[in-house]
Amino acid sequence: MLDLCDPDTYLDGPPHEYFTELRATDPVHWQDMTGEPGYWAVLRHADVERVARAPKLFSSEVGGVVLEDLAPTQLEQMQGMLLAMDPPRHRSVRKPLTPRLTPRSVATLEDDIRRICREAFADAEQAGETEFVHEVAARLPTRVIGKMMGLPRADWERVHQMAELVTHGQDPEYAIPGADAGEASTAMGLYAYQFAVDRLAETPQDDLTDVLLAEMDAVAFAMIFIQLVTAGQDTTQTMLSSGLLALLEHPDQLAALRADPSAVPLAVEEILRWANPLHYFRRTATADAELAGVAIACGDKVAMCYTAANRDPAVFADPHRFDIHRDPNPHLSFGIGEHFCLGVHLARLEGRVFFEELLATCSTIELRGEPTRVRSNLNNALKSLPVHLAA
Repeated sequence: MLDLCDPDTYLDGPPHEYFTELRATDPVHWQDMTGEPGYWAVLRHADVERVARAPKLFSSEVGGVVLEDLAPTQLEQMQGMLLAMDPPRHRSVRKPLTPRLTPRSVATLEDDIRRICREAFADAEQAGETEFVHEVAARLPTRVIGKMMGLPRADWERVHQMAELVTHGQDPEYAIPGADAGEASTAMGLYAYQFAVDRLAETPQDDLTDVLLAEMDAVAFAMIFIQLVTAGQDTTQTMLSSGLLALLEHPDQLAALRADPSAVPLAVEEILRWANPLHYFRRTATADAELAGVAIACGDKVAMCYTAANRDPAVFADPHRFDIHRDPNPHLSFGIGEHFCLGVHLARLEGRVFFEELLATCSTIELRGEPTRVRSNLNNALKSLPVHLAA
């Protein structure tokens, strides 16, 4: 029996065989944890959707969104982020951001995104061999988020590094020596707070930062900033790098995509289903409930396991087949219901343009070593992907 909360369980990739067994025999599975209460792992698509669509019964705010119980200060910090707000607060904080992230609004970024992609691929081609995760994939979201938030260009790489420390803290290679689990978030929050204070003394620039500061003070801005930047960078970086690996591991699908570039939007959706950037989000039951015949007690932790739900055979035909033409594709990688991803249109635009430019620019794409993965029970991310790109 595998321990689903152990980050080591995911070092060689998600345990899809075990998820397949549990979906059929124990779809709301109790998982013990060391040193604290365990949780219910919800593995079927329909049950994950039911949890997501009941945000008052299954709260993101009460206990936060990670499996591990947080210290009071860390939990309070997380509760200042959109992903850990319950309605109606979540809706009121989210509302002013929504107009800036509509399909029409993000479409204005397409030329910038294409330029960033072309520059990244040109640099990679000149290098001959490159580490794709950080030297190519990371450049796009780092620059897009920096531009949208109005961050000083000199800070873009620093902010990206802080974001990785926040999201990859379970991996020893990213952990800050001698620091506790919340120090990376605190450092990023302090940067954001000072950035907000400085911005309030400047002429408005009509960017996302100004939109937020019109609605909240610098302290609240710092908490929202952490989520917007980490989510915008980490999940997109993961989508792009994991997407390339999926295509390299399925050369027939890569060839099909080269033959039919119009399939890129469908391919992006399949990449998101196949290699969803996040394994789960946690909720906490605020009253006694029932899922798939299992009694959930008030106060129990409940994990919506996207990695399992995205391969549910009740929803996806031949779910373990990577198919760039899969349609429909109702994956849950952007969530569903109250917390459906705010940046969904930007992520889809970035994915589409990135793979369009990659295929148009690079006639040769070769894996040049063994990919490595981030040690995490939350982030389904690559740490390194050595490749050779050539025109």
